[in-house]
Amino acid sequence: MTRQILVTSALPYANGPIHLGHLVEYIQTDVFVRFQRLRGHRVAYLCADDTHGTAIMIRAQKEGRTPEQLIADMSVQHQRDFAAFGISFDHYGSTNSRANHDIAAGIWRNLRAQNLVVERSVDRLYDPVQKTFLADRFVVGECPRCGAAEQYGDSCEKCGATYPATELKNPRSVHSGAKPELRPSAQLFVRLTPLQPMLQEWTQRSGALQAEVANYLAGHFLDKPLQDWDVSRPAPYFGFEIPDAKGQYWYVWFDAPIGYIAATREWCERTGQSLDDWWRKPGVEIVHFLGKDITYFHTLFWPALLHVGGYRLPSRVQIHGFLRVGGEKMSKSKGTFVTAAKYLEHLDAEWLRYYYASKLGNKIDDLDFQPDEFVGKVNSDLVGRVVNLASRTARFVEASGLSARYPDDGGRFARAAAQREAIAAAYEACDFREATRLVMLLADAANEYVEQKAPWTLKKDPARAAELQDTCTVVLNLFHQIAVYLQPVLPQLAAKAGALLGSSCDRWDLVATPLVGRPVAKFEHLMARVEPDKVQAMFTPELSAAPASAPPAPAASADDGATLTKEPLAPTITIDDFQKVDLRLARVVAAESIPEAKKLLRLQLSLGGGTTRTVFAGIKGAYAPEQLVGRLVVMVANLAPRQMKFGTSEGMVIAAGTDGEVFLLSPDAGARPGQRLH
Repeated sequence: MTRQILVTSALPYANGPIHLGHLVEYIQTDVFVRFQRLRGHRVAYLCADDTHGTAIMIRAQKEGRTPEQLIADMSVQHQRDFAAFGISFDHYGSTNSRANHDIAAGIWRNLRAQNLVVERSVDRLYDPVQKTFLADRFVVGECPRCGAAEQYGDSCEKCGATYPATELKNPRSVHSGAKPELRPSAQLFVRLTPLQPMLQEWTQRSGALQAEVANYLAGHFLDKPLQDWDVSRPAPYFGFEIPDAKGQYWYVWFDAPIGYIAATREWCERTGQSLDDWWRKPGVEIVHFLGKDITYFHTLFWPALLHVGGYRLPSRVQIHGFLRVGGEKMSKSKGTFVTAAKYLEHLDAEWLRYYYASKLGNKIDDLDFQPDEFVGKVNSDLVGRVVNLASRTARFVEASGLSARYPDDGGRFARAAAQREAIAAAYEACDFREATRLVMLLADAANEYVEQKAPWTLKKDPARAAELQDTCTVVLNLFHQIAVYLQPVLPQLAAKAGALLGSSCDRWDLVATPLVGRPVAKFEHLMARVEPDKVQAMFTPELSAAPASAPPAPAASADDGATLTKEPLAPTITIDDFQKVDLRLARVVAAESIPEAKKLLRLQLSLGGGTTRTVFAGIKGAYAPEQLVGRLVVMVANLAPRQMKFGTSEGMVIAAGTDGEVFLLSPDAGARPGQRLH
């Protein structure tokens, strides 16, 4: 029976790049989605950028551009990174959309009509430097329960406690570092206690939640009356103004999950479908994937909004743990905070897809990225056990093709086909660790057959050509089954296997019928081995210990004139010549490495007032992209555009240096983008 399944990943916040921690979730979701498509079900995979809130507003101000420009640039970067890792969204939207506003307004009207909105004044934390109230996630301090340092203003990652941000000890603003002040603020709240019986029923009896999540909610929230949910923020705030409360804006967590519905509406409008057929029709499965840090938003507040809005509640909420590297949190200073773009400079995307899948069970366990384990799993499992099957046999039958009838293989193909339901059950349960384990057992059995038959020996005896063809037919069919089973995890490898054997590898039932009497394409390289030094390079900070914004002072001996000897002063010019060069301050609003270029970074520079320029700068060896974003640089603003291999460069960034050294120039504090150098 064909199922109709709507699947979402949590919306990435448009305030930073996609990193390896994010990719745990999107790879997990994509494997599930591809598996369901492989089984023939009707699946829609929707996502969007989460774009509202104080952090977006403040960053945009610092960079001299509008929030809309910032989120537009981040959307491009996010979608580029997701595509590089094979994440197969049907539609990718933005919470700053007309569709999201309209749907949020409709749910709000229902909340008002059911008398679920109340207003009262509360004391909230205020940043006196940025002159704005602080969202919970933009206050850090010591947990009021266990005392752990560097915890956010809504929950503690160490002990799991939740609390108001006002209870944090020694709080500080993540934006300015200032100690927040308590100030009164008129706030709108959604009353959750009238909805508590419904939430109790759904969380404890629907089967939508993992057992540990249901138990957590029962013991920490539903064992007492639910607190009212603060859903408004006063101006200034980047978001949607509440239609019936001038000067108040919906808190980002109100309209962010509604973005799932808005993205669906945009996709339906583009494809001629009905939104109600996905969010209101009985029988449709709605599946959310998300991290454990946003559990209670998606398992209490979000179902409450859906219920009031007349939408279907989620059929399943699949929650995963965090990513650690070598047993520790990701760290920029240690080089273990790795962006998706940086990973791709060194390693293949499918390697990470397999590594994550091989470690993802259906529990809420943290994943630990171990470099040695990563190298071992890819080289042993994928290259040594899977790709090896094709590389040791396909060349021998390029001329003859597969046998006309499937040979006697001692029941190996039948046994592998019989595993399809067990493997499918593991995928369905999101126990990808078990699914890949079962597939690797099939690979081991196939490799044992290769060793027994030794096709390289059969090749030496022309009289055994038929036996060689039969042997290769068996091995390539076992390889084909494995490629289909792994297609949700490794879509590119499956496509290459399909091209080799003339198969689509896009239907689960293909594992039940052998391929016979068909040609075998010329064998081409399917997957490389991981080089350990490339993994190490990915985790190595690209800069020296000195920060890019403050390079170390040169030694006194550097003033001895040696630099002038190497680079003498240029001939004298007139003041008129100098004034032809328009030197301006610009803020770096985006920076990315160009993998195929040894020295170039692509910089997006803001001159203020919405004027931006793309500049290619040969500073890759001295500055990491993430350490440039937000700083001021000097650029030649009236240089004629130059068409380069990687795009058009619209200016030049000024730097100093000799013998390969690179030092960007920065102004004193107070300077602004667009100011001219005189």
